[in-house]
Amino acid sequence: MSKKKMNSLFSVASKLITCVILSLTSPQFTFAEDSIEVPRSEGKSVLFVYGGWEGHEPEKCRDLLIPWLRSKGYKVTVSSSLDSYLDKELMSSIDLVLQIYTMSSITEEQEAGLLKAVREHGVSIAGWHGGLADAFRQNTEYQFMVGGQWVSHPGGIIDYEVNIIDHDDPITKGLSNFKVKSEQYYMHVDPLNEVLATTTFSDEHAFWIKGATLPVVWKKSYGKGKVFYTSLGHTADVFDIPEALTILKRGILWSLGDLK
Repeated sequence: MSKKKMNSLFSVASKLITCVILSLTSPQFTFAEDSIEVPRSEGKSVLFVYGGWEGHEPEKCRDLLIPWLRSKGYKVTVSSSLDSYLDKELMSSIDLVLQIYTMSSITEEQEAGLLKAVREHGVSIAGWHGGLADAFRQNTEYQFMVGGQWVSHPGGIIDYEVNIIDHDDPITKGLSNFKVKSEQYYMHVDPLNEVLATTTFSDEHAFWIKGATLPVVWKKSYGKGKVFYTSLGHTADVFDIPEALTILKRGILWSLGDLK
């Protein structure tokens, strides 16, 4: 092959590579929730409550989400104490409780403050994994609000698939099924949950649950308030998966009334 022809082929190949790179980095290719137009918030407030079992990395999740929320214009109050739920003035002034507080325990008074804010004042609550649906195991009214409770994760950290079942809801719109290596949550759930994504269990780790399909993502109401939950997020690096982070961020925005 002549040198001239080789140079010509090299030039064509370079142009093709450049086009591919540009297409992947262009705004139209953006995967995350930023692909949905969300107006900058004015005046809405979020209470971020973190703590409980350290294995779910509450501090790392705090550091992932707080800067993003503030960049969207939300006023964020950060608390590592469940006593925040006792603050009537605070609980009547916020729009969303974002909680990661796995296991632990909550007093009757703290629980009552949270439940009243959601049920009667229309405050939303959102969360993920055990930080919302494996918190306060003795408190059944809290579980009634959340819409589910973790009971097992057969096999521990395993490979599994998340299946999007609602392609029209703004939280999951445009997303496809995706793979996860983490805990696959087996849960007891409220049949009235509006389920957006599911996962199906094999018999590899518990033969009697073969073929069982459980919710991964849902939304619901509790009195006047809205509830959003995703079982993804055993550790903060699960949100390195674009679909997992997109679902969480969109769910938070939906809870705040800013995702239509």
